[in-house]
Amino acid sequence: MKFVAKVLFAGTIVASLAGCAKDGELDLSSGVGISVTRTGCPTVAIPDGTGDITLFNTAGSQDANAIDVVASITNVRPTCNSGGEKIYSQASFEVQARRNDVRGAKTVTLPYFTTVVQGGSAVVAKRVGQVTLQFADGQPKASATAQAASYVDGNSARLPAEIVQKITKKRKPGDPDAALDPMADPEVRAAVVRSSFEMLIGFQLTEEQLRYNVTR
Repeated sequence: MKFVAKVLFAGTIVASLAGCAKDGELDLSSGVGISVTRTGCPTVAIPDGTGDITLFNTAGSQDANAIDVVASITNVRPTCNSGGEKIYSQASFEVQARRNDVRGAKTVTLPYFTTVVQGGSAVVAKRVGQVTLQFADGQPKASATAQAASYVDGNSARLPAEIVQKITKKRKPGDPDAALDPMADPEVRAAVVRSSFEMLIGFQLTEEQLRYNVTR
């Protein structure tokens, strides 16, 4: 599975370089630097191919005429508490669905996952939950809200002091390294990647459902 697709919330990449400059602006008061802030909060995203699910009314069929219910994850709203030894991240989201046959009331329960990924590839935690949709008689649409939450180790999500020093080092015009990007340093780049976390939310799909999403 290709991981991050739709990034919904993120801490920025590097630590604060200057106290007075605004994010993204050059600070020339005591050296050259770009003011950017970073928190330990994980990026919240929906992996490619997992943001929607299609249910069919005929076993083994993926024909358009056999589509029963289509649902999608939307309106993801993340919050995060970055203080303390454990960083708590939470996201509420909405599942919106429509059905083709509107006769009678219908209840549909869909599974979804919450996965925490470190460094772009290492899965450190995963949970599976369920969201239930209630279609009223004669109504083609239904929606429900759900929540995802995770804990991230604060020490793992924070940059080591020596890496912070390299990033925040003041560089005056004319210095040999004044025009160098700290992220060009392999050690710095590796540390930033290692301390970066993602909280991924999506439908818990079968292989057939995932294949349908990526090939349709």
